[in-house]
Amino acid sequence: MISIWKLALACGAFALGLFGQITHSQFAGTITDRSGGAIVAARVIITANGSDTNLSVLSDATGRFSLSLPAGSYCLQIEKEAFLPIAKTIAIGAGALPPQDFVLQVAPLQGAITITENAGYLVSGTAFATKTLTPLRDLPQSVAVVTQSQIHDQLMASVADVVRYVPGITASQGEGNRDQLIIRGNNTTADFFVNGVRDDVQYFRDLYNLEQVEALKGPNAMIFGRGGGGGVINRTTKEANFMPVREVSLQGGSFGNKRVAADFAQPLNAKLAFRMNGVYENSDSFRNGVNLERYGVSPTATWLAAPQTKFVFAYEHFRDMRVADRGIPTLSSPRDAFYGNPNDAPVRAVVNLGSVALEHQAGRVNIRNRALIGDYDKFYRNYVPALTSLSAYDNATGRRNAFNQTDVTYTAHTGAVRHSLLTGAEFGRQSTGNLRRTGYFNNVSTSTPGITINTPVTFRQSATDADNHATNNVAAVYMQDQVSLSRYVQVIAGIRFDRFDLRFRNNRNTDRLSRVDNLISPRLGLVLKPVAAVSVYANYSVSYLPSAGDQFAALTTITQQVKPEKFTNYEAGVKWDVHRALTLTTAVYRLDRTNTRSIDPNDATRIIQTGSQRTNGFEVGAQGSVTRAWQISGGAGYQDAYIRTATAAARAGLKVGEVPRVTFSFWNNYKLLPRLSAGLGILNRSDMFATIDNSVTLPGYTRADAALFYSLTEKMRLQVNVENLFDRQYFINAHTNTNLSPGSPRAVRVGLTARF
Repeated sequence: MISIWKLALACGAFALGLFGQITHSQFAGTITDRSGGAIVAARVIITANGSDTNLSVLSDATGRFSLSLPAGSYCLQIEKEAFLPIAKTIAIGAGALPPQDFVLQVAPLQGAITITENAGYLVSGTAFATKTLTPLRDLPQSVAVVTQSQIHDQLMASVADVVRYVPGITASQGEGNRDQLIIRGNNTTADFFVNGVRDDVQYFRDLYNLEQVEALKGPNAMIFGRGGGGGVINRTTKEANFMPVREVSLQGGSFGNKRVAADFAQPLNAKLAFRMNGVYENSDSFRNGVNLERYGVSPTATWLAAPQTKFVFAYEHFRDMRVADRGIPTLSSPRDAFYGNPNDAPVRAVVNLGSVALEHQAGRVNIRNRALIGDYDKFYRNYVPALTSLSAYDNATGRRNAFNQTDVTYTAHTGAVRHSLLTGAEFGRQSTGNLRRTGYFNNVSTSTPGITINTPVTFRQSATDADNHATNNVAAVYMQDQVSLSRYVQVIAGIRFDRFDLRFRNNRNTDRLSRVDNLISPRLGLVLKPVAAVSVYANYSVSYLPSAGDQFAALTTITQQVKPEKFTNYEAGVKWDVHRALTLTTAVYRLDRTNTRSIDPNDATRIIQTGSQRTNGFEVGAQGSVTRAWQISGGAGYQDAYIRTATAAARAGLKVGEVPRVTFSFWNNYKLLPRLSAGLGILNRSDMFATIDNSVTLPGYTRADAALFYSLTEKMRLQVNVENLFDRQYFINAHTNTNLSPGSPRAVRVGLTARF
């Protein structure tokens, strides 16, 4: 591990050495609105007179910005959506200018809005990593953002598609019925959020109503609460924003792929706007008998109740129906063979989410409140292949979530030191019912030989099947301070207290169990900025996972006594905005997990504790536009995730399942002609073990994807995407040693997007 920290220091020394020789003057300032409130993520553009090149920077959480410039005359522009821009000429001399104050005026509403080309693959900031809108460059942790533009270019439709080009994350099989990820060596089915609020039921999420997807890596409990040990996935949804939108997307292709999505938005008057997103998909698969059908609708409304007060109302109804596919038992099995009865292996998820968000600005104080109520109905039936036989079971889960978050931020000054203070509270209640039944073939045996079968199966409870109900109440308070000590040094420090109160009723034996955990989760980050475009950071954070697991569905008299799992992360890295539209990042980290639990490779229904686990890793990423014609996204990662403490199931030194040592992914989109673009993606992964016992190895592979884009008109684009261009045979993930998922053979999809 010493070599990793040497590499971190080398990265920092490189950045400091590279820019330490330049003798520029510092131009700094603060951007506020008329009430004195800080304006975050305003873009400051500096262009040297007589030049067509420029520098740009975003204002931070306190409204402050800083640029290092040689002496000369410049044109200054300050831009922020919903505000009138500022343009003026400034002169930089040999000495530093005193800090400047800029006040932006609110822009009047316009009767017509022209929609231009999308923003591309780069996002400058996020409002969810710190609960304040903060430039990504100033976040002391690794964050990857997949934009709507990249989602469209690659015809992504799932969370697994999104993380394909994100270093440090692997999509697991999830028994063919849910999103499941391994983030920095830690397996999760619950660390999913929508607009910063927990969305933790096990189902396959769609992307039709999203602005972007954020992967925040490393423990994130200070912001998101329990869990999140390896990281979290946050989906930011589209909302009505007084910009008219008319967009329809059609898609079709190999293996019966058929999909249509629509996005319509309209301001109704000066204070009220409406938006509707919808999707329908009906697709088959290269796997025999496997198919899916899903649809969703998501209306939103925005109401400007007052000049400083905004309400956003949102609802989503989503239904996903498919065949549960657990793959094949061996590497040599036919990759299209379905083991079991595909006509009797349904997955059904019905999701209803309703939310109300309030934001009010009162001078330097910003108040946000978000309430979300979710109702989830999930059922699946699995046929589980083994080497010489099949077994079966089904499971039903019903959950109702209710969460309320209130955040108050305040900008303040202590002499030359600037603070962005956050205080907040979250209250939540989750009520969950679980029922599992075992399949009896011919109403007699729990297993049967064969591959594809039509043997009658009766499903009823065995002696160990779950029938329970869990209720957990969460109350949390948190505080955070983002401090700008100078234009060169920033500190972020925060702490969160969670009271996690779980009540568990076993309907099989009427046992009533409970456990209360009081969790304290700190975070401390340091950002050094040798110049405005470069950040060198270090970060320490802690998260916890209560003893009932991420789905709190298996509390027993044994696990009731188990302490929460603890995740401790040490991370350092460098972020460099090469120019206005391109950013490069590196990160090295050590993530320790104690009281580690994993899936028993011999019994997928059991959780085992392996004592402790460690992941050492390094990541490098690139995002944005190299030139106006060339957009890129991707990176490389190295991970060494292993068991530190021996147990009966896993001796010390064994590698964590589904964590490849090396990954590389890189997507390019190049504009060949004004109307013609081409895309090329390369995915490479080294060998990885299927499970924690390291007895089955999924071989590494390299896969190429390609695409062509042609603009038929200014408002209509045709695209052709080819997945697995050279038709490589490979295995993408697993669930157990005999549940291996083969990758798709070459697949072609055609998409047409029309805006009107």
